[in-house]
Amino acid sequence: MPRMTDKMIDSGDPFPSLEVDQVGGGKISLPGDLAGDWGVVLLYRGHW
Repeated sequence: MPRMTDKMIDSGDPFPSLEVDQVGGGKISLPGDLAGDWGVVLLYRGHW
């Protein structure tokens, strides 16, 4: 759950720079790897 000091992304805000591991190996860098294309990013935290 976001804390009051955390900034939430709103419509029109730029996506923050982020590098994550891909299932099956490798990494993806956002938003650079989706530059110029439409994309859907699903982040699953897993275990709290």
